[in-house]
Amino acid sequence: MANLIVLGAQWGDEGKGKIVDLFSDRFDMVVRYQGGHNAGHTVYIGEKKFVLKLIPSGILRPGVKAVIGNGVVVDPAALMQEIEAMEAAGVDVRGQLLISNRAHVIFPFHRMVEKVSESREDRVAIGTTARGIGPCYEDKIGRRGIRMADLVSPQGFERLYRILSEDKMTLASAFRVSETIDFDKILEQYKQYTEKLRPLVCDTATFVNSAIRAGKNVLFEGAQGTMLDIDHGTYPFVTSSNASAGGACSGSGVAPTKIHGIIGVSKAYITRVGAGPFPSEIEGPQGDQIRQAGNEFGSVTGRPRRCGWFDVPLLKYTATINGFDSMIITKLDVLDDLTEIPVCVGYKVNGVTVTDMPATNEEAAKIEPVYEVLPGWNTKTKGITSLDQIPSKAMDYLKFLESQTGVEVGCVSNGPERNETIIVPGSTLARLLG
Repeated sequence: MANLIVLGAQWGDEGKGKIVDLFSDRFDMVVRYQGGHNAGHTVYIGEKKFVLKLIPSGILRPGVKAVIGNGVVVDPAALMQEIEAMEAAGVDVRGQLLISNRAHVIFPFHRMVEKVSESREDRVAIGTTARGIGPCYEDKIGRRGIRMADLVSPQGFERLYRILSEDKMTLASAFRVSETIDFDKILEQYKQYTEKLRPLVCDTATFVNSAIRAGKNVLFEGAQGTMLDIDHGTYPFVTSSNASAGGACSGSGVAPTKIHGIIGVSKAYITRVGAGPFPSEIEGPQGDQIRQAGNEFGSVTGRPRRCGWFDVPLLKYTATINGFDSMIITKLDVLDDLTEIPVCVGYKVNGVTVTDMPATNEEAAKIEPVYEVLPGWNTKTKGITSLDQIPSKAMDYLKFLESQTGVEVGCVSNGPERNETIIVPGSTLARLLG
Protein backbone atom coordinates (compact mmCIF):
# COMPACT_ATOMS: atom_id res chain seq x y z
CA MET A 1 0.00 0.00 0.00
CA ALA A 2 0.97 3.64 -0.40
CA ASN A 3 -0.01 7.27 0.22
CA LEU A 4 -1.88 8.49 -2.86
CA ILE A 5 -3.29 11.74 -4.23
CA VAL A 6 -6.55 11.50 -6.19
CA LEU A 7 -7.51 14.65 -8.06
CA GLY A 8 -9.39 15.97 -11.06
CA ALA A 9 -7.61 15.97 -14.41
CA GLN A 10 -10.04 18.34 -16.12
CA TRP A 11 -12.27 21.18 -14.82
CA GLY A 12 -13.71 19.27 -11.87
CA ASP A 13 -16.87 17.14 -11.59
CA GLU A 14 -14.98 14.09 -12.88
CA GLY A 15 -16.44 11.72 -10.30
CA LYS A 16 -13.70 11.98 -7.66
CA GLY A 17 -16.18 11.50 -4.82
CA LYS A 18 -17.11 8.02 -5.97
CA ILE A 19 -13.48 7.07 -6.58
CA VAL A 20 -12.30 8.32 -3.17
CA ASP A 21 -15.19 6.54 -1.47
CA LEU A 22 -14.37 3.35 -3.39
CA PHE A 23 -10.67 3.41 -2.47
CA SER A 24 -11.17 4.60 1.11
CA ASP A 25 -11.64 1.14 2.57
CA ARG A 26 -8.00 0.43 1.62
CA PHE A 27 -6.72 3.47 3.60
CA ASP A 28 -6.60 4.55 7.21
CA MET A 29 -7.51 8.17 6.53
CA VAL A 30 -8.63 10.54 3.77
CA VAL A 31 -7.35 14.13 3.76
CA ARG A 32 -9.10 16.95 1.90
CA TYR A 33 -6.44 19.57 1.12
CA GLN A 34 -8.03 22.59 -0.59
CA GLY A 35 -11.24 24.33 -1.65
CA GLY A 36 -14.40 25.00 0.29
CA HIS A 37 -18.06 24.05 0.24
CA ASN A 38 -18.28 25.04 -3.41
CA ALA A 39 -16.97 21.58 -4.33
CA GLY A 40 -19.60 18.84 -4.16
CA HIS A 41 -18.65 15.16 -4.22
CA THR A 42 -21.62 12.88 -4.87
CA VAL A 43 -21.51 9.27 -3.65
CA TYR A 44 -24.19 6.63 -4.24
CA ILE A 45 -24.44 3.68 -1.87
CA GLY A 46 -27.37 1.56 -2.89
CA GLU A 47 -30.43 3.78 -2.92
CA LYS A 48 -28.77 6.41 -0.72
CA LYS A 49 -27.24 9.54 -2.23
CA PHE A 50 -24.66 11.53 -0.27
CA VAL A 51 -23.50 14.99 -1.35
CA LEU A 52 -20.32 15.91 0.51
CA LYS A 53 -19.14 19.52 0.31
CA LEU A 54 -16.47 19.88 2.99
CA ILE A 55 -16.20 16.50 4.66
CA PRO A 56 -13.86 14.07 2.83
CA SER A 57 -15.62 11.21 1.03
CA GLY A 58 -13.83 8.68 3.24
CA ILE A 59 -16.24 9.54 6.06
CA LEU A 60 -18.66 6.98 4.60
CA ARG A 61 -16.28 4.14 5.49
CA PRO A 62 -16.59 3.20 9.21
CA GLY A 63 -13.33 3.63 11.07
CA VAL A 64 -11.62 5.71 8.37
CA LYS A 65 -10.42 9.09 9.65
CA ALA A 66 -11.62 12.05 7.56
CA VAL A 67 -9.36 15.11 7.79
CA ILE A 68 -10.11 18.66 6.64
CA GLY A 69 -6.64 20.06 6.01
CA ASN A 70 -5.22 23.53 6.52
CA GLY A 71 -5.59 24.38 2.81
CA VAL A 72 -9.39 24.20 3.03
CA VAL A 73 -11.57 27.22 3.85
CA VAL A 74 -14.40 26.32 6.22
CA ASP A 75 -17.87 27.80 6.51
CA PRO A 76 -18.96 26.64 9.98
CA ALA A 77 -22.66 26.96 9.13
CA ALA A 78 -22.28 24.78 6.03
CA LEU A 79 -20.09 22.32 7.92
CA MET A 80 -22.55 21.97 10.79
CA GLN A 81 -25.38 21.38 8.33
CA GLU A 82 -23.33 18.68 6.63
CA ILE A 83 -22.37 17.05 9.92
CA GLU A 84 -25.99 16.91 11.04
CA ALA A 85 -27.10 15.40 7.73
CA MET A 86 -24.37 12.74 7.91
CA GLU A 87 -25.20 11.91 11.52
CA ALA A 88 -28.88 11.61 10.65
CA ALA A 89 -27.87 9.03 8.05
CA GLY A 90 -26.03 7.03 10.71
CA VAL A 91 -22.46 8.16 9.97
CA ASP A 92 -20.14 8.46 12.99
CA VAL A 93 -18.91 11.94 12.03
CA ARG A 94 -17.62 12.98 15.45
CA GLY A 95 -15.71 9.74 15.80
CA GLN A 96 -14.01 10.10 12.41
CA LEU A 97 -13.71 13.80 11.48
CA LEU A 98 -10.80 16.11 12.30
CA ILE A 99 -10.43 19.78 11.27
CA SER A 100 -7.13 21.60 10.92
CA ASN A 101 -6.61 24.41 13.42
CA ARG A 102 -4.90 26.29 10.57
CA ALA A 103 -7.85 26.14 8.13
CA HIS A 104 -9.35 29.59 7.48
CA VAL A 105 -12.93 30.49 8.35
CA ILE A 106 -15.59 31.81 5.97
CA PHE A 107 -18.08 34.40 7.31
CA PRO A 108 -21.37 35.59 5.77
CA PHE A 109 -19.78 38.92 4.82
CA HIS A 110 -17.37 37.04 2.55
CA ARG A 111 -20.38 36.21 0.37
CA MET A 112 -21.28 39.87 0.26
CA VAL A 113 -17.77 40.75 -0.93
CA GLU A 114 -17.96 38.11 -3.64
CA LYS A 115 -21.31 39.38 -4.94
CA VAL A 116 -19.94 42.92 -5.09
CA SER A 117 -16.88 41.75 -6.99
CA GLU A 118 -18.84 39.65 -9.48
CA SER A 119 -21.36 42.39 -10.24
CA ARG A 120 -18.92 45.25 -10.88
CA GLU A 121 -19.38 46.77 -14.33
CA ASP A 122 -15.66 46.69 -15.15
CA ARG A 123 -15.14 43.12 -13.94
CA VAL A 124 -15.33 39.99 -16.11
CA ALA A 125 -17.74 37.72 -14.25
CA ILE A 126 -16.04 34.44 -13.33
CA GLY A 127 -19.25 32.55 -12.64
CA THR A 128 -18.43 31.66 -9.03
CA THR A 129 -20.78 29.86 -6.65
CA ALA A 130 -21.00 33.02 -4.49
CA ARG A 131 -20.20 31.11 -1.32
CA GLY A 132 -17.46 33.44 -0.13
CA ILE A 133 -14.60 31.09 -1.02
CA GLY A 134 -12.46 33.57 -2.97
CA PRO A 135 -12.79 36.47 -0.50
CA CYS A 136 -11.84 34.14 2.36
CA TYR A 137 -8.69 33.12 0.50
CA GLU A 138 -8.05 36.83 -0.16
CA ASP A 139 -8.12 37.50 3.58
CA LYS A 140 -5.80 34.54 4.10
CA ILE A 141 -3.25 35.86 1.62
CA GLY A 142 -3.75 39.39 2.96
CA ARG A 143 -2.81 38.06 6.41
CA ARG A 144 -5.99 39.31 8.01
CA GLY A 145 -7.94 36.02 8.01
CA ILE A 146 -9.34 34.15 10.98
CA ARG A 147 -8.36 30.51 11.36
CA MET A 148 -10.06 27.64 13.16
CA ALA A 149 -7.51 27.99 15.97
CA ASP A 150 -8.70 31.58 16.44
CA LEU A 151 -12.35 30.59 16.21
CA VAL A 152 -12.06 28.10 19.07
CA SER A 153 -9.98 30.45 21.21
CA PRO A 154 -12.22 31.85 23.98
CA GLN A 155 -10.11 34.99 24.37
CA GLY A 156 -8.85 35.80 20.90
CA PHE A 157 -11.77 35.23 18.55
CA GLU A 158 -13.97 38.22 19.36
CA ARG A 159 -11.08 40.68 19.12
CA LEU A 160 -9.99 39.37 15.71
CA TYR A 161 -13.59 39.24 14.52
CA ARG A 162 -14.19 42.91 15.45
CA ILE A 163 -11.11 43.97 13.47
CA LEU A 164 -12.11 41.95 10.37
CA SER A 165 -15.75 43.02 10.51
CA GLU A 166 -14.75 46.69 10.65
CA ASP A 167 -12.84 46.18 7.38
CA LYS A 168 -15.94 44.66 5.79
CA MET A 169 -18.19 47.47 7.09
CA THR A 170 -15.89 49.98 5.42
CA LEU A 171 -15.98 47.97 2.20
CA ALA A 172 -19.78 47.69 2.28
CA SER A 173 -20.06 51.46 2.77
CA ALA A 174 -17.60 52.21 -0.05
CA PHE A 175 -19.56 50.05 -2.51
CA ARG A 176 -22.95 51.27 -1.23
CA VAL A 177 -24.08 47.74 -0.41
CA SER A 178 -27.79 47.84 0.38
CA GLU A 179 -27.76 44.42 2.03
CA THR A 180 -28.01 44.71 5.81
CA ILE A 181 -25.30 42.80 7.64
CA ASP A 182 -25.82 42.22 11.36
CA PHE A 183 -22.21 41.75 12.46
CA ASP A 184 -23.13 41.27 16.13
CA LYS A 185 -25.61 38.53 15.25
CA ILE A 186 -22.96 36.76 13.15
CA LEU A 187 -20.57 36.90 16.11
CA GLU A 188 -23.08 35.22 18.42
CA GLN A 189 -23.89 32.56 15.81
CA TYR A 190 -20.22 31.71 15.35
CA LYS A 191 -19.70 31.45 19.09
CA GLN A 192 -22.38 28.74 19.07
CA TYR A 193 -20.65 26.90 16.22
CA THR A 194 -17.42 27.11 18.18
CA GLU A 195 -18.77 25.05 21.07
CA LYS A 196 -19.82 22.27 18.69
CA LEU A 197 -16.69 22.25 16.53
CA ARG A 198 -13.98 22.72 19.19
CA PRO A 199 -13.62 18.96 19.95
CA LEU A 200 -12.87 18.28 16.25
CA VAL A 201 -10.18 20.95 15.82
CA CYS A 202 -6.53 20.00 16.17
CA ASP A 203 -3.11 20.18 14.52
CA THR A 204 -3.96 17.82 11.67
CA ALA A 205 -0.50 18.10 10.07
CA THR A 206 1.01 16.58 13.20
CA PHE A 207 -1.75 13.96 13.34
CA VAL A 208 -1.35 12.88 9.69
CA ASN A 209 2.44 12.81 9.80
CA SER A 210 2.41 10.77 12.99
CA ALA A 211 0.06 8.30 11.33
CA ILE A 212 2.36 8.00 8.30
CA ARG A 213 5.37 7.36 10.55
CA ALA A 214 3.33 4.63 12.25
CA GLY A 215 2.80 2.91 8.89
CA LYS A 216 -0.74 4.14 8.22
CA ASN A 217 -1.88 4.74 4.63
CA VAL A 218 -3.30 8.11 3.58
CA LEU A 219 -5.45 9.10 0.61
CA PHE A 220 -5.35 12.80 -0.32
CA GLU A 221 -8.56 14.09 -1.90
CA GLY A 222 -8.53 17.09 -4.23
CA ALA A 223 -11.49 19.33 -4.94
CA GLN A 224 -12.36 20.86 -8.34
CA GLY A 225 -9.86 19.99 -11.11
CA THR A 226 -6.41 20.95 -12.36
CA MET A 227 -7.72 23.36 -15.00
CA LEU A 228 -9.28 25.37 -12.16
CA ASP A 229 -5.96 25.63 -10.30
CA ILE A 230 -5.21 29.26 -9.38
CA ASP A 231 -1.71 29.05 -10.93
CA HIS A 232 -2.02 26.52 -13.73
CA GLY A 233 -5.68 26.71 -14.78
CA THR A 234 -7.56 28.85 -17.30
CA TYR A 235 -6.94 32.07 -15.37
CA PRO A 236 -8.93 34.14 -14.43
CA PHE A 237 -11.70 31.54 -14.80
CA VAL A 238 -10.32 29.41 -11.97
CA THR A 239 -10.87 28.68 -8.31
CA SER A 240 -8.91 30.39 -5.52
CA SER A 241 -6.67 27.51 -4.42
CA ASN A 242 -4.15 25.03 -5.79
CA ALA A 243 -6.29 22.17 -7.04
CA SER A 244 -3.25 20.43 -8.56
CA ALA A 245 -1.14 17.78 -6.84
CA GLY A 246 1.24 20.33 -5.31
CA GLY A 247 -1.63 21.66 -3.24
CA ALA A 248 -1.83 18.35 -1.41
CA CYS A 249 1.48 18.98 0.34
CA SER A 250 0.96 22.64 1.22
CA GLY A 251 -2.70 22.03 2.07
CA SER A 252 -2.05 19.16 4.46
CA GLY A 253 1.45 19.74 5.83
CA VAL A 254 2.79 16.47 4.44
CA ALA A 255 6.11 16.42 2.58
CA PRO A 256 6.28 15.44 -1.13
CA THR A 257 8.63 12.58 -0.24
CA LYS A 258 5.76 10.93 1.65
CA ILE A 259 3.59 10.69 -1.48
CA HIS A 260 3.92 7.46 -3.46
CA GLY A 261 1.50 7.97 -6.33
CA ILE A 262 -0.70 10.54 -8.09
CA ILE A 263 -3.94 9.46 -9.74
CA GLY A 264 -5.88 11.64 -12.18
CA VAL A 265 -9.64 11.27 -12.59
CA SER A 266 -11.05 12.14 -16.01
CA LYS A 267 -14.40 11.66 -17.66
CA ALA A 268 -14.62 9.77 -20.96
CA TYR A 269 -15.67 13.17 -22.30
CA ILE A 270 -15.22 16.55 -20.59
CA THR A 271 -17.29 19.17 -18.76
CA ARG A 272 -16.89 22.51 -17.06
CA VAL A 273 -19.12 24.81 -15.02
CA GLY A 274 -19.15 28.57 -15.30
CA ALA A 275 -17.46 30.91 -17.72
CA GLY A 276 -14.10 30.46 -19.42
CA PRO A 277 -12.53 28.87 -22.51
CA PHE A 278 -13.59 25.37 -23.50
CA PRO A 279 -11.98 24.32 -26.82
CA SER A 280 -13.82 21.01 -27.32
CA GLU A 281 -17.26 22.21 -26.16
CA ILE A 282 -20.21 20.60 -27.95
CA GLU A 283 -22.82 23.07 -29.10
CA GLY A 284 -26.47 22.22 -29.76
CA PRO A 285 -28.56 19.05 -29.31
CA GLN A 286 -25.66 16.61 -28.95
CA GLY A 287 -24.29 18.56 -26.02
CA ASP A 288 -27.75 18.46 -24.45
CA GLN A 289 -27.92 14.70 -25.08
CA ILE A 290 -24.68 14.07 -23.20
CA ARG A 291 -25.71 16.47 -20.43
CA GLN A 292 -28.93 14.52 -19.86
CA ALA A 293 -27.32 11.08 -20.21
CA GLY A 294 -24.55 12.01 -17.77
CA ASN A 295 -26.83 14.00 -15.42
CA GLU A 296 -24.41 16.88 -15.81
CA PHE A 297 -25.82 19.29 -13.28
CA GLY A 298 -23.82 20.64 -10.33
CA SER A 299 -24.24 18.59 -7.14
CA VAL A 300 -23.97 21.76 -5.03
CA THR A 301 -25.48 24.45 -7.27
CA GLY A 302 -27.63 22.48 -9.72
CA ARG A 303 -26.12 24.50 -12.57
CA PRO A 304 -26.02 22.71 -15.95
CA ARG A 305 -22.49 21.77 -16.94
CA ARG A 306 -21.07 22.59 -20.33
CA CYS A 307 -20.17 19.38 -22.17
CA GLY A 308 -17.44 18.62 -24.69
CA TRP A 309 -15.38 15.87 -26.29
CA PHE A 310 -12.32 14.38 -24.59
CA ASP A 311 -9.42 16.83 -24.90
CA VAL A 312 -6.02 15.16 -25.33
CA PRO A 313 -3.86 18.34 -25.22
CA LEU A 314 -5.58 19.37 -22.00
CA LEU A 315 -5.00 15.96 -20.41
CA LYS A 316 -1.36 15.92 -21.48
CA TYR A 317 -0.96 19.35 -19.88
CA THR A 318 -2.56 18.32 -16.57
CA ALA A 319 -0.55 15.08 -16.59
CA THR A 320 2.61 17.17 -16.83
CA ILE A 321 1.56 19.55 -14.05
CA ASN A 322 0.60 16.71 -11.70
CA GLY A 323 2.84 13.83 -12.75
CA PHE A 324 0.02 11.31 -13.10
CA ASP A 325 1.02 7.70 -12.49
CA SER A 326 -2.36 6.46 -13.66
CA MET A 327 -5.67 7.74 -14.98
CA ILE A 328 -9.21 6.75 -14.01
CA ILE A 329 -11.80 7.15 -16.77
CA THR A 330 -15.32 7.74 -15.44
CA LYS A 331 -18.75 7.81 -17.09
CA LEU A 332 -17.79 5.54 -19.97
CA ASP A 333 -21.44 4.41 -20.07
CA VAL A 334 -22.60 7.95 -21.01
CA LEU A 335 -21.12 7.41 -24.50
CA ASP A 336 -22.83 4.02 -25.03
CA ASP A 337 -25.44 5.23 -27.53
CA LEU A 338 -23.14 7.25 -29.82
CA THR A 339 -22.26 5.93 -33.28
CA GLU A 340 -19.25 8.23 -33.57
CA ILE A 341 -17.09 9.82 -30.87
CA PRO A 342 -14.82 12.74 -31.78
CA VAL A 343 -11.67 13.21 -29.71
CA CYS A 344 -9.75 16.49 -29.68
CA VAL A 345 -6.16 15.47 -30.48
CA GLY A 346 -4.59 18.88 -31.14
CA TYR A 347 -4.92 22.66 -31.02
CA LYS A 348 -4.44 25.27 -33.70
CA VAL A 349 -4.31 29.03 -33.17
CA ASN A 350 -4.60 31.17 -36.30
CA GLY A 351 -3.98 28.03 -38.35
CA VAL A 352 -0.74 27.18 -36.54
CA THR A 353 -0.40 24.03 -34.43
CA VAL A 354 0.39 24.84 -30.79
CA THR A 355 1.96 22.43 -28.33
CA ASP A 356 1.81 24.55 -25.18
CA MET A 357 -1.36 25.39 -23.26
CA PRO A 358 -2.13 29.08 -23.99
CA ALA A 359 -1.63 31.23 -20.90
CA THR A 360 -4.11 34.02 -21.64
CA ASN A 361 -7.85 33.95 -22.01
CA GLU A 362 -7.54 35.76 -25.34
CA GLU A 363 -5.23 33.08 -26.76
CA ALA A 364 -7.34 30.23 -25.39
CA ALA A 365 -10.47 31.70 -26.99
CA LYS A 366 -8.77 31.40 -30.41
CA ILE A 367 -8.05 27.67 -30.12
CA GLU A 368 -9.35 25.60 -33.03
CA PRO A 369 -9.65 21.97 -31.90
CA VAL A 370 -8.35 19.25 -34.23
CA TYR A 371 -10.50 16.12 -34.03
CA GLU A 372 -10.07 12.45 -34.76
CA VAL A 373 -13.36 10.56 -34.95
CA LEU A 374 -13.57 7.08 -33.43
CA PRO A 375 -16.43 4.60 -33.92
CA GLY A 376 -18.87 4.20 -31.04
CA TRP A 377 -19.81 0.81 -29.60
CA ASN A 378 -23.62 1.13 -29.43
CA THR A 379 -23.72 -1.39 -26.58
CA LYS A 380 -24.50 -0.90 -22.91
CA THR A 381 -21.42 -0.92 -20.71
CA LYS A 382 -23.25 -0.10 -17.48
CA GLY A 383 -23.16 -3.06 -15.13
CA ILE A 384 -20.12 -4.70 -16.70
CA THR A 385 -17.85 -5.95 -13.95
CA SER A 386 -14.69 -7.14 -15.72
CA LEU A 387 -12.40 -5.78 -18.38
CA ASP A 388 -12.92 -8.68 -20.78
CA GLN A 389 -16.64 -7.88 -20.94
CA ILE A 390 -16.11 -4.35 -22.27
CA PRO A 391 -17.05 -4.09 -25.99
CA SER A 392 -14.02 -4.15 -28.28
CA LYS A 393 -14.71 -0.68 -29.69
CA ALA A 394 -14.99 0.73 -26.17
CA MET A 395 -11.63 -0.87 -25.36
CA ASP A 396 -10.22 0.66 -28.55
CA TYR A 397 -11.46 4.05 -27.34
CA LEU A 398 -9.76 3.62 -23.96
CA LYS A 399 -6.52 2.44 -25.57
CA PHE A 400 -6.63 5.45 -27.91
CA LEU A 401 -6.90 7.83 -24.96
CA GLU A 402 -4.06 6.00 -23.25
CA SER A 403 -1.75 6.15 -26.29
CA GLN A 404 -2.57 9.78 -27.08
CA THR A 405 -2.11 11.10 -23.53
CA GLY A 406 0.81 8.89 -22.53
CA VAL A 407 -0.91 7.98 -19.25
CA GLU A 408 -2.16 4.49 -18.47
CA VAL A 409 -5.87 3.89 -17.94
CA GLY A 410 -5.74 2.07 -14.63
CA CYS A 411 -9.44 2.06 -13.83
CA VAL A 412 -12.76 2.44 -15.64
CA SER A 413 -16.02 3.58 -14.05
CA ASN A 414 -19.23 2.66 -15.85
CA GLY A 415 -21.87 3.84 -13.38
CA PRO A 416 -22.34 5.72 -10.09
CA GLU A 417 -22.34 2.70 -7.74
CA ARG A 418 -19.26 1.40 -5.95
CA ASN A 419 -19.42 -1.93 -7.80
CA GLU A 420 -19.63 -0.24 -11.20
CA THR A 421 -15.87 0.18 -11.35
CA ILE A 422 -13.15 -1.95 -12.97
CA ILE A 423 -9.51 -1.74 -11.87
CA VAL A 424 -7.20 -2.86 -14.67
CA PRO A 425 -5.20 -5.90 -13.51
CA GLY A 426 -1.44 -5.35 -13.64
CA SER A 427 -1.75 -1.58 -13.88
CA THR A 428 0.32 0.87 -11.83
CA LEU A 429 -2.89 1.82 -10.04
CA ALA A 430 -3.57 -1.80 -9.08
CA ARG A 431 -0.03 -2.05 -7.70
CA LEU A 432 -0.34 1.18 -5.70
CA LEU A 433 -3.64 0.03 -4.21
CA GLY A 434 -2.03 -3.23 -3.16
